Amino acid sequence: MSDATDKDSKTEEATEKKIRDTVEQGKLPHSREIPILASFVAILVFTVFYAKDAIIDLGMFLSMFLEKPEAWPMDTESDVIALYKIVLMEIGRAVVSLLALLMVAGIGASVFQNMPQFVGERIRPQMSRISIAKGWSRMFGAQGWVEFLKSLGKVGLAITVLVFTLSEDHRKLLAGMITNPIAFGLVIRGIAVDILVAIVFVIGLIAAIDLVWSRFHWKQELRMSKQEVKDEMKQSEGDPVVKSRLRSLARDRARKRMMTAVPRATLIIANPTHFSIALKYVREEDSAPLVLAKGQDLMALKIREIAKENNIPIFEDVALARSMYKQVSVDSVIPSQFYQAVAELVRIVYSKKAERRPTS
Repeated sequence: MSDATDKDSKTEEATEKKIRDTVEQGKLPHSREIPILASFVAILVFTVFYAKDAIIDLGMFLSMFLEKPEAWPMDTESDVIALYKIVLMEIGRAVVSLLALLMVAGIGASVFQNMPQFVGERIRPQMSRISIAKGWSRMFGAQGWVEFLKSLGKVGLAITVLVFTLSEDHRKLLAGMITNPIAFGLVIRGIAVDILVAIVFVIGLIAAIDLVWSRFHWKQELRMSKQEVKDEMKQSEGDPVVKSRLRSLARDRARKRMMTAVPRATLIIANPTHFSIALKYVREEDSAPLVLAKGQDLMALKIREIAKENNIPIFEDVALARSMYKQVSVDSVIPSQFYQAVAELVRIVYSKKAERRPTS
């Protein structure tokens, strides 16, 4: 019941991250019918293009063996072994091409579905693989029923094809039995081609349906609940609560750094209560006034308070303070459009310092 409820809650398509993680774990859609189809295609190719020569060679060998048995003495163990080697070599020459084609077909079927990759997770021992409950669900779940129906279909297909083909070709088969071995082999080859063509056609249809089903089922299994999507977003982008807290801490550190820099300011430009900008300018050190701190409302008042404690001049200019607050950045020099206005204030600061300086 819980599994059904869990599947019902998975209403969202899998995210790119989940698909990528699943692929990296080697859990890819795989049709079992594609390798079977590839094997039958390989056998059909062998039967059409290679079997004729192999059958003729093997038929000539058998004819010679049957017509002249005296040419093959079997008086000693060495004679039997020698004959065994010859027969094995003849059969090997007939099937080596088939084995090569089957190998190529198997690799091609695997590459056609998914590119090969090494995944250590697939060979790691897991208890779920020997779980009775998991095995039961695999056998009697949707995938299990699909495999069962495919097996029934393939068995029914094999019986139907064999009955139909043999009913059409049984006369050829009977006639071939009374001919020489080479001719009989070619008759068998012709019947085999007919059977293989029919099997490849029908298994091709089954494989195409199974390929579509395996990918559809794979995507269905990857579906996620809304909560899983939210949790993944939190993991990839960060928890909003944590991110907000980090931003708050960063702002606090920036404010503290600005407040510690205010005592080094040369002057403060302020809108009486709303804005304050602390500037530093030393003729021998700075090419242009540098912004040490800026603040609005409570921060502006705090900057003014620190300035008063350190006897830093405060100039109240509503328009200039408002305009500068929007355009300047902390730890950067002021924009060129403010040079003239600020230069006048700096001149006043230096003039007052000169007046307070005792004369010798």
